[in-house]
Amino acid sequence: QVQLVESGGGLVQAGGSLRLSCAASGIIFGIKSMGWYRQPPGKQRELVADITSGDTTTYADSVKGRFTISRDNAKNTVYLQMNSLKSEDTAVYVCNAQISIGNYWGRGTQVTVSS
Repeated sequence: QVQLVESGGGLVQAGGSLRLSCAASGIIFGIKSMGWYRQPPGKQRELVADITSGDTTTYADSVKGRFTISRDNAKNTVYLQMNSLKSEDTAVYVCNAQISIGNYWGRGTQVTVSS
């Protein structure tokens, strides 16, 4: 059974930083990419950033220059360093893993940025 467990969310003031982590378990091999999506209140889920097994990264325009995604392949873990946070970054952040056997999602972690 594949599981993705997120951690690191919380409440932070505008301009502050948070680091999210997502650890994947139950996977032996075949991770194509891992990434982060977010769902702001009342809005649809959107891609924040992802990183492939070859370390190619993609970022939403709204977070470029502020967020950095990285991964530790040995630990099947992906990180999202979020700096210069804004109130519009408030959302539930959900981890995603695209694996040879399917597409998997975590339960999400709440990030709240107070202005």
